[in-house]
Amino acid sequence: MPNIILYGTPISTYVRTVRLLLAETNTDYELKDIGIFNGDNKSDEYLKKQPFGKVPVLEIDGEEIYETSVITQYLDQKLGDGQYSPSDLLAQARMRQIISIIDSYLYPSAIGSIVIQRLIVPQQGGQPDDNVVQASIPMVRQALKAIEVLQTGNPFLLGQSASLADFHLIPIFVYLAQTPEFEAVMANTPKLRVWWEQAKALNSVQQVCA
Repeated sequence: MPNIILYGTPISTYVRTVRLLLAETNTDYELKDIGIFNGDNKSDEYLKKQPFGKVPVLEIDGEEIYETSVITQYLDQKLGDGQYSPSDLLAQARMRQIISIIDSYLYPSAIGSIVIQRLIVPQQGGQPDDNVVQASIPMVRQALKAIEVLQTGNPFLLGQSASLADFHLIPIFVYLAQTPEFEAVMANTPKLRVWWEQAKALNSVQQVCA
């Protein structure tokens, strides 16, 4: 087995995405905690690994890789023989499309705004900004609806088994489901609601996101 070190904080959705894949492939690895609230990710040492100060970074057999979607595609081929990516070309495109929607539209509004305001700000002794939350709800709804339109699988996004798209979406749902806005943003996506009931029951999710 390759020697794997994953740099990043355990609470990061993107770190959890990679950890879900590692759990699914029963791969041993070392997790090195890089704090995103105490400035670890802005240290000179870490910026040599990730020049933008983001998490995670994967180190595998001495080589370093960053950008979560690149890491997961690499690990899927390296450790999973491609089983977490569809073999059909169009389905592969749909998978990448869903991941792109998550990165570009869902994460900034769901995690960057709603989850930060509802879960993180109070933990740090602050008062949530309801204006930020309310302004983000339409984009979350739009992104979730776009993902549901592309959802062709059952019970998972693209088929009968989980794919990289599922691993990218699950950690966001783990946090979003803890906010008062969850029911409202899920009102028009019944297929994703069914998906979530299946996805959160995966052993890897219980192991990584509990």
